[in-house]
Amino acid sequence: MGLISEVLLLPFAPVRGSAWAIGQVLREAERIYYDPATVRAELARLEEQLQAGEITEEEFDRREDELLDRLETGMGSHGTTGNGTGL
Repeated sequence: MGLISEVLLLPFAPVRGSAWAIGQVLREAERIYYDPATVRAELARLEEQLQAGEITEEEFDRREDELLDRLETGMGSHGTTGNGTGL
């Protein structure tokens, strides 16, 4: 039955391949988004913007909270080392 199902599903191979590729891209994007090293760099950039007067204290607090939530999520569920490698 395996050979027959493969032959019948052959026309859907491009769709299955596309779905796999999209899944890989999504997984990598999430790894980068939640990587503690990336979040820490964004926090540093945010603090520089505050010190330069580019953003208000309220904007800083709001964005800092978002980044800290992201850092907590990344450290809790994605198992990265925090050195930017994700290993």
